[in-house]
Amino acid sequence: MSVILSSPVLAILGGVWGLLLLATLVVWRIAPTPDSELRQRVRSWWIIVALCSLALTFSRTAALVFFGLVSFLALKEYLTLVPTRQADRRVLFWAYLSIPLQYYWIGIEWYGMFIIFIPVYMFLLIPVALVLAGDTQGYLRAAGTLHWGLMSMVFSLSHLAFLLVLPQGQYPQVSGPGLVLFLLLLTELNDVAQFCWGKLFGKHKISPTVSPNKTVEGFVGGAMTTLLLSALLASWLTPFGLRDALLAGALIAVAGFFGDLSLSALKRDLGIKDSGRLLPGHGGILDRIDSLTYTAPLFFHFTRYLYF
Repeated sequence: MSVILSSPVLAILGGVWGLLLLATLVVWRIAPTPDSELRQRVRSWWIIVALCSLALTFSRTAALVFFGLVSFLALKEYLTLVPTRQADRRVLFWAYLSIPLQYYWIGIEWYGMFIIFIPVYMFLLIPVALVLAGDTQGYLRAAGTLHWGLMSMVFSLSHLAFLLVLPQGQYPQVSGPGLVLFLLLLTELNDVAQFCWGKLFGKHKISPTVSPNKTVEGFVGGAMTTLLLSALLASWLTPFGLRDALLAGALIAVAGFFGDLSLSALKRDLGIKDSGRLLPGHGGILDRIDSLTYTAPLFFHFTRYLYF
């Protein structure tokens, strides 16, 4: 199924490319060293924005494959970080197999199977596979590790993709790519805004033992910025009125903060700074999609239950 992007989506995408170009010019000016972290971050953003734009533009199938690949890379990166047993190797096959199946349910628009496949069926299957492997030492830790990974990296993220197939007929100005773009923009810009406000005014730390750089000032400044952006973009990309736009902005700001904090706790537990090196300047893919593991399911259900 091909995708014909609406004029508002194309306009917002154009604005994103323009903003990225402006950021590039500024960063190249203030960070003259080619290998500086800021330059690496901007180069990675070019790749991220290009891939997302192509996925949303090409076809719905291409977008589902792209988001399925993101889930695969996130789960793979997660499983390379957490301790696993030799006996778990065979069980991992079933965990990876759940990814194409989860995105297949989205492709055929089977919401009933989409919403229970991982929380119910994979929840029951993984312990069975672990039991059949025959190693009971560390069984509970192995089951919990796999369930947490599947819920966060596959189930939660797949809600982003299901936005593409919500029935938007009653809202002519709304499209699946528009809803996805709205969520991605607000989630990622919320992260950037919290970082910038925290650097400028941050004094009071929120959780110094988990993430020392997160401050009350950064959180509040980021949330206010996200509320403003939501109010400005909602009429272009969503069916929300002003009240619901502000509620959605608040939901994304708070959920994104705790999604980021949750991964920070995981990295603290594992004794690492970044989850990987896939995205220079950012770290691994988990460092970039951590907030989405919380914002995607909450925004999806907020939107679906109120409007579709």
